[in-house]
Amino acid sequence: MTITAFLVNSFTAEGTGGNPAGVVLNADNLSDTEKLKIAKEVGFSETAFVAQDHEVDFAVSFFTTTEEVDFCGHATLAVFATFYEKGLLKPGYYTQRTKAGLLGVTIAEDGKITMEQALPKYLGGFSYSDLAGLLGLDETILAATGLPIDIITTGLPDIIVAVPNGYLDKMTIDEAAMSEFCQQHKVIGVHAFELLESESGLTASCRNFAPLVGIPEESATGSANGALACYLTKHVFVQQENHFQFEQGRAMGCRSHISTSVYSDEQGVRKVLVGGYASAIGTQKIEI
Repeated sequence: MTITAFLVNSFTAEGTGGNPAGVVLNADNLSDTEKLKIAKEVGFSETAFVAQDHEVDFAVSFFTTTEEVDFCGHATLAVFATFYEKGLLKPGYYTQRTKAGLLGVTIAEDGKITMEQALPKYLGGFSYSDLAGLLGLDETILAATGLPIDIITTGLPDIIVAVPNGYLDKMTIDEAAMSEFCQQHKVIGVHAFELLESESGLTASCRNFAPLVGIPEESATGSANGALACYLTKHVFVQQENHFQFEQGRAMGCRSHISTSVYSDEQGVRKVLVGGYASAIGTQKIEI
C-alpha cells in the first residue's frame, strides 16, 4: 500500500522558516505500527494522522520518529492548513479529538490557523541548579532572571525556564543527561525563553529541546508555547487577557512565529489559543 504524506512548514514567519510536519489524511485503517513506520520515513519531529470521528470533525494522532505523543501543536496547524489549501475545509470552526482531549481549531479567511489547547496544569518546578548543567549555563545566570522554573502542560508537560537576555543562543545542551532527566520526571522536554524589548514586536524568543522523544531541538513548538503563555500570565503579565508573539528557531537559522492568547478570570485560565501560518512543502510517497 502506498501512503501519501503531505509535507508542511508550520508557524512560518512571513512565509519562511517554520517547523516541518507530515500530514497523512484518511488514516482510519492504519495501525500504530504503520503510523510509526510512516513517521520514521517522513523523518520530521512529528507526523499527524487524520481519521474520521463519529462525534466531532476529526480524530488526530501524532507520532514522532520514536513514539506516539498525546498532542502536537505545529502538526495540528499543518493538518488544518492542508485541509484549507486543498479546498477540503472552508474558513470556520472545527473540533479535533486528540489524546489531550477535544480541542477546537479555527481557520481564518486569510488561512491563519488558531487552535485551542487544554487548560494549563502546573505540575511542580525545579531549582536553578537542577537545570543549569543540562543547559550549559551557570545556575547564577538562571537565577538572575528572578523567575521560577515550572513544569506546565497545555497538552504535553514541558519544563519552562527563563534565561537572561543574550544567553539563549549560548546554551549548550547535554542531550543524554536531558533525556534521562525528562524521563525521570515524566516530561517531554525543556522550553527555554528570553524576554524581548517591546519595540521588537515580539514578547520572547524561545528554544525547545526534547531529545527524549527524538527531537534534539525544534524550530516551532505549539504546545510548549501555549504553556509558556500560561507561565507568563502567571508570573510576568498578570492580567485577564494576554496576547503574545513568540519567536522560535533563531539559533537553528529557521525563524518561526507563534501567536498565543490567554484568557483568565477569577478562577484562573479559561482559554488558551495558539496560532500561526503554514506553507506547503510537497508530498512524499511511502510504501507500507
